[in-house]
Amino acid sequence: MSVFAILDPAVGLAHDAVAALAHVVPTALAIVLFTVCVRLALHPLARAAARGEKTRARLAPRIAELNRKHKGRPEKLQAALAELYREEKASPFAGCLPMLVQLPFFSVMYRLFTTPNDLLGHTLFGTPLGLHVGGAQGAGQWAVFGLLYAGLAAVAYVGFRRARRAQADAAAQGTATPQQPGLAFLPYLSFGTVVFAALVPLAAGVYLLTTTAWSAAERAWLHRGAPVPVGVALV
Repeated sequence: MSVFAILDPAVGLAHDAVAALAHVVPTALAIVLFTVCVRLALHPLARAAARGEKTRARLAPRIAELNRKHKGRPEKLQAALAELYREEKASPFAGCLPMLVQLPFFSVMYRLFTTPNDLLGHTLFGTPLGLHVGGAQGAGQWAVFGLLYAGLAAVAYVGFRRARRAQADAAAQGTATPQQPGLAFLPYLSFGTVVFAALVPLAAGVYLLTTTAWSAAERAWLHRGAPVPVGVALV
């Protein structure tokens, strides 16, 4: 039995909600509307995560200075960091928990659209929602997948640009260095959704496009006028 089977009750509820919407609007649009409704419900968690990220960004120069001051003395560095967070009434993990709480929803949606069910028998412009890109036939189906991947790539590019800008800002402020392992590669993770979409049915791709576009817009709104934290990727 799959470890994802523990999500089956939640998957059933999500299926029923999407199916109910599909009686009123096309199924692909029902997936979009359901995803938007859930992301709206999760928005307070995103706001909490943004506050935590802004706190980390504000403290980043002071943390970098403490790293330089106590280089080679990990005990003193940990004590100094703990004192800094106490003074600021902040936590180094601020914002992480809200993001983790969102993961079950993403897991539920993944299982819903990768497990055979009646929703996947519906179509989007004549293309079955349960179809993988490898099974596409005809110009119409290829066009649907092409438009989907183009949309995902556009959203990923927005995340890529924001991550590159965040790295440049951090380097200018002295809070990041080229020696940090994997730092230069991080912005390219934004394009992971495009690769992932090629491995799942069209319905899952519609969900991915909706949720990543929402994340891009939400981050732009919540971080307007503030530096974007290094390593932040679209989800």
